[in-house]
Amino acid sequence: QLHRFKHFLLLSNFPSTSSRLLVTMRICSPSRVITFLGFTLRTQCAQSFISPSALNFIGLSKSTTMESSPALDMVRNRGLEKREEGATPLPGGMTLYVKPAADGKSVGDCPFAHFVRMVLHEKNLEYELKPTTPEKKPQWLLDDYGGKMPALRHRKECYVDSEVIAQYLDFFFQNPSLSVEEKEQKGATEAAAAALNGFFPAMAKFIKHSPNGDEEDVELRTALEGKLQTLEDHLSGDGRSGPYLVGNGELFTLLDCSLAPKLYALDVCLEKIKENPIDLKGKLPLLRKYMDDLFARPSFQSTVEYGPETVVWGWGSYH
Repeated sequence: QLHRFKHFLLLSNFPSTSSRLLVTMRICSPSRVITFLGFTLRTQCAQSFISPSALNFIGLSKSTTMESSPALDMVRNRGLEKREEGATPLPGGMTLYVKPAADGKSVGDCPFAHFVRMVLHEKNLEYELKPTTPEKKPQWLLDDYGGKMPALRHRKECYVDSEVIAQYLDFFFQNPSLSVEEKEQKGATEAAAAALNGFFPAMAKFIKHSPNGDEEDVELRTALEGKLQTLEDHLSGDGRSGPYLVGNGELFTLLDCSLAPKLYALDVCLEKIKENPIDLKGKLPLLRKYMDDLFARPSFQSTVEYGPETVVWGWGSYH
């Protein structure tokens, strides 16, 4: 298992070292993970290398050492049932806790939860969906994970943070794979991720700003248009033969799953909240086509039941 850990850490095509660590921790048995962290956490460089989200992935904090029995207990059962199965997880027994809509019962408009649901659909993995209000969150979710959602409970374990969940699913349930083989398209994932850099923060700032049309609103719109133009330029790159984001565009990937709900929220909000200040079809035709291709995908269609009304409810609350 340690050999597999080192091999995957070196050869993984995840964009960042911390992302590789998040997933590879799961390969080792809990005792081996503790041994690894118990050693490295005693050094200053290791503490700066291992991100808080990586430690959250296995239920530890930076102050944890081998002797901290509460942390050891947390790793052993993570506030759930005691661990019995081996290191490789199996399908089934999944529950996804997500933000609810206004009624507290139906699915909300959280793009991060939608991202996870698209991945689950692409993998053909069955799961129970639980829109959960703050007062109805399970005690173990509050105690051990800060109540964060989306949260995927998979039998005896739970993972929070949509990117962590998506990478976990793609690593252990590889049919179909939602990652490009770097040996075939070197640097493709990193290039696509760079094209997305800063898009969602720019979008959120513009959509949330009120009133529409004032000087600050124009500045925020200009910043967002710059991020959208970067996406347009990426989609017009040489060697592209498919409609999707990474490499030649032939493979639908985690980045597409992540971006689709955010672009949907943008599409709805530009029309319903911001009064159509950006002409996507006229100024950004490749991006508009990419959006339409994403929205037509079955994994998107089957997970967008919340609809425009809930998007307006969620984002319109800032106005």
